[in-house]
Amino acid sequence: MLDRAKHDAMANAIRALSMDAVAAAKSGHSGLPLGAADVATVLFRDFLNFDPADPAWPDRDRFVLSAGHGSMLIYSLLHLIGVKEASMDQLKAFRQLGSKTAGHPEFGHLAGVEVTTGPLGQGIATAVGMALSERNLNARFSSKLVDHYTYVLAGDGCLMEGISQEAITLAGHLKLSRLIVLWDDNGISIDGPVSITDSTDQLARFAASGWATIAIDGHDPEAISKALAKAKTSDRPTLIACKTTIGYGFPTKAGTSTAHGAITDAKELADAKEKLGWKSAPFVVPADVYDLWKATGARGAKAHAEWNARLAAAKPKAREEFQRVTAGTLPKGLAKAIRSVKASAITNPQEVATRKAGEIVLDALAPIMPEIISGSADLTGSNNTRAKGMTPIKAGDFKGQFVHYGIREHAMAAAMNGLALHGGTIPVGGTFLVFSDYCRPAIRLSALMGLRAVYVFTHDSIGVGEDGPTHQPVEHVASLRAMPNLDVFRPCDLTETAEAWECALQNEHRPSVLALTRQNLPQLRKDAGAKNLSSLGAYELLGADGRADVTIFASGSEVSLAVKARSELLATGILARVVSVPCMDRFLAQPESYRKKVIGRAKVKIAIEAGVRQGWDAIIGNDGAFIGMEGFGASGPAGKVFAHFGITAEAIVAAAKARVQR
Repeated sequence: MLDRAKHDAMANAIRALSMDAVAAAKSGHSGLPLGAADVATVLFRDFLNFDPADPAWPDRDRFVLSAGHGSMLIYSLLHLIGVKEASMDQLKAFRQLGSKTAGHPEFGHLAGVEVTTGPLGQGIATAVGMALSERNLNARFSSKLVDHYTYVLAGDGCLMEGISQEAITLAGHLKLSRLIVLWDDNGISIDGPVSITDSTDQLARFAASGWATIAIDGHDPEAISKALAKAKTSDRPTLIACKTTIGYGFPTKAGTSTAHGAITDAKELADAKEKLGWKSAPFVVPADVYDLWKATGARGAKAHAEWNARLAAAKPKAREEFQRVTAGTLPKGLAKAIRSVKASAITNPQEVATRKAGEIVLDALAPIMPEIISGSADLTGSNNTRAKGMTPIKAGDFKGQFVHYGIREHAMAAAMNGLALHGGTIPVGGTFLVFSDYCRPAIRLSALMGLRAVYVFTHDSIGVGEDGPTHQPVEHVASLRAMPNLDVFRPCDLTETAEAWECALQNEHRPSVLALTRQNLPQLRKDAGAKNLSSLGAYELLGADGRADVTIFASGSEVSLAVKARSELLATGILARVVSVPCMDRFLAQPESYRKKVIGRAKVKIAIEAGVRQGWDAIIGNDGAFIGMEGFGASGPAGKVFAHFGITAEAIVAAAKARVQR
């Protein structure tokens, strides 16, 4: 360990840069970087394996700043250890439009930022997925290639959020011993002392959830070091409660809720620097302090070089597979597997629910894609997300492909983000579509970060039937479609389900939702061609045998109703065509020429979907007819519920005739 004076110089560099950046921006959060600087210094200097020259090397330790509001902590650290992108100019541009140093850390903006954080609790839950991915890849490729830790710095707010309970119980149950959480235990939240809102014994809470716990003085470098060393020997995840002072160094604001936000008062800042013994001008770090931090980067570079040697010495087949999955490259057999499923749908057509169709596809994918880590929030038999041959991941045996997430939808979605961010694993998770509300904050971060994650949401409409309106999604598909950078697929049969899966896996920088039915549906597609029509978002399923009077647009289970209505209309002399819309998001992103071609020039445009109208006007116009839901559902057999709400082929025919005759 360094002597205390050198340690203080390193920690105070973080504090000074954080004060300077917040003051320059006149915005930000001063308290956490100043309070947690000692903890972060010991972690980065003595424990974290991280190479500033290659911040993305696969076997690096991960650092997650769950308390993302304290972003200047990670930005200062990355700058001090020598990450080129974290230049002094970027620190000076903190929170400015176009800078890499955003108000909260954003994955993909600045090298070394492992995850987008800010919504409290998401970081610690995402880290569970990272730690799970590390153990899974370790089981596949051995400690020679995968042997690292996931460290989290979390605040009081992270531990108050409900998602943290889901996450820590999952991590404790799985005994994810490579997960170490450093709790910035400063006892302060925005409204004042934490004691005005919470009296939880966090150490007892974590211990009851299967964690090892340690309590230390978060400003004592020796205590921090001993705690981290002990945590690395545990057979369980570890919580280190680091008692700190928020805004450490501020003469009048330290230890108060005021320190949480932006401290920009010139006298307070000057007095703080004097108290800390920091004599340099704003945004200036002495050369000898830089040298101390550079030694940290050199240690990471050495660990990286040793790993490179182990990778080079690995057996060629293992090395190639490791490089493939960590690069996110899909296997060569993917297209063939999808074509095989599509061919079987034609040669052996059968009525199956699209949730079952999804399982058929997953059965074909799992053997050729061991990187798929599937799971379900206690609905495995309903979501059909466990393929044949998938063994469960459990404590001490991480080589499987299936996670029993339990009734933890929110933590499941966040852990999926961690699995995707870590690399080498592709997450799949299932629950009922109506419970996507429990997942939504994490799904939003999937979309914001541009992650390949596949959300399998079954029981996608009033077709749920007897379970009634609490379990019948009505607004959910439209709501998810409204989210940027998220593909929402609602396939109508096995063929479209296979195509949706192919699209989802090819979406390297975009998450996907597969909204799948509970009820059986007929096989509608008659082609088994190599072309993925669903990738276009919408396409003509059945023409009109002439210039159409009516075009019927539908998704999912309602496509079969549209097909039936078309036949009835043709029998009465009304020329109708059917357009299947498995993914509205993709269709609206197509060139205008394609959209016009698919929408066509029929006088009457009708859309049918067992959900709300929102979004459909982009296709049918605000004068188009919509057959769907205007309120919540009702309990009863699915067929009777559809009839009760008028979502039927007969309703389509009636609407078409009425409008054609106008």
